[in-house]
Amino acid sequence: MNIHEYQAKQLLAQYGVAIPATEVCDTADAARKIAEQLIAKGAELIAVKSQIHAGGRGKGTFKSGFQGGVKLCRTAEDVYEKAKAMLGNVLVTKQTGPEGRLVSKLIIAAAPEIEKELYLAVLLDRSSSRPVVMASTEGGMDIEEVAARTPEKIIKESIDPALGMMPYQARKIAAALGLKGDLIGQGAKLLLGVYKTWWESDASLVEINPLCIVRTREGKETLLAVDAKFSVDDNALYRHPNIQAMRDLAEEAPLEIEASKFSLNYIKLDGSIACLVNGAGLAMATMDIIQHFGASPANFLDVGGGASQDQVAAAFKIILQDPNVKGILVNIFGGIMDCNVIATGIVAAVKETGLKLPLVVRLEGNNVEAGRKTLAESGLTIISGGSMADAAQKVVKAVA
Repeated sequence: MNIHEYQAKQLLAQYGVAIPATEVCDTADAARKIAEQLIAKGAELIAVKSQIHAGGRGKGTFKSGFQGGVKLCRTAEDVYEKAKAMLGNVLVTKQTGPEGRLVSKLIIAAAPEIEKELYLAVLLDRSSSRPVVMASTEGGMDIEEVAARTPEKIIKESIDPALGMMPYQARKIAAALGLKGDLIGQGAKLLLGVYKTWWESDASLVEINPLCIVRTREGKETLLAVDAKFSVDDNALYRHPNIQAMRDLAEEAPLEIEASKFSLNYIKLDGSIACLVNGAGLAMATMDIIQHFGASPANFLDVGGGASQDQVAAAFKIILQDPNVKGILVNIFGGIMDCNVIATGIVAAVKETGLKLPLVVRLEGNNVEAGRKTLAESGLTIISGGSMADAAQKVVKAVA
């Protein structure tokens, strides 16, 4: 689950990470009022930042034609005008796709005097099964670009999960980022706070880009987490009701929300052949083989290792709400799962929905003969696939 920038900053602040004074609003009038208060306190520049679950906001374009989802303003009136142009409009960035995201909230904050932009993230390194802290002196850029152009500028520090991040590791990273003097201690403290936020929140990613060296009004250099991205492991949300309460359903696809109600892993894609599969690895392989035979998958849908008849029926209903779907491929390997339970669910779902689209089913594994018999005796037009390749070819041909 992703959360907004302002919510990520709230969590980071709880663990001692320095962030700019930030307020959130959902009207242009409220934005102007916040800006007036900040200017009265001495702020010279005010940042107006669209809140959507996507990066690249500053370079994005609103469908109204207004350019940029992040703006710097010098007057409260300018803040008002920029807020009015953003709120209630759809922002398109590299990460949103052409459909974009509706902006319903803004961050209004005093923009600090930035001297240097850095990059910092904590994530799970699946190859080593350990947390890894990534940092770079090239802040403000996509880390993928840095990796492609100047990979030597990416600092990686593996963390022993039994010990957590040690102070010497934090100081080591701070030094590698070129921090000197008082900034070494500040950087170490901030790094430890970011890691603790990641660990205790069961996050999959905490990214601060940019992490900035800023100069205060008194002329002192300090570190601030100017931006923040936060993703939480869905499987751990039951342990964090405070984070679960931050979920913004308006940022999620309606069909994905519906699927989550039945504990189904569903992601909508752009193709025409829907997939219903048990197991993420098999689901990925199923999408690949559809592509291999010349078509495109309409979704990723993993019903899990022990799906019930009700979950199968729900999966069919969700699939059929996608108008791009022209055919369905069910690919089940019964390890834990009973193939006959799946077959019974398929028959019930087809009858309930009045399915008219081509349906190809490949069953293999536990109680497969009973499952095949249930399908054969159903009286429904269901195409049987003998193997993954056979099933994929049949559904591609049926749709074509």
